[in-house]
Amino acid sequence: MAVWYTVRTMRWSTMLVIAAALLALLLVAAVPVAALVGVIMMLLGNIVGGLALFGASVLAAAAAVVIASLSGVRHLRKLVTQVSQPGYRIVQLGRGDYYYG
Repeated sequence: MAVWYTVRTMRWSTMLVIAAALLALLLVAAVPVAALVGVIMMLLGNIVGGLALFGASVLAAAAAVVIASLSGVRHLRKLVTQVSQPGYRIVQLGRGDYYYG
């Protein structure tokens, strides 16, 4: 079996990195919704609850982004060390090897 096939198959660590990135993306997208709900709560009289909701959503999104980026960097470093092993061949294509059609 070719070496490129074994590298391209997704392991559980790759799936965890993708899941962490998707969770971070969802939490960042939920921050404006939480801000709107927080403003509605503050207009209805619950000032502390609205601020707590908005603050907690920002903290959760920031934590998810940090965790996703750190795990992604760790995974990328592991892949780079795997690819840089002596048995792994990398072929650089020349200008004439590309097909523009």
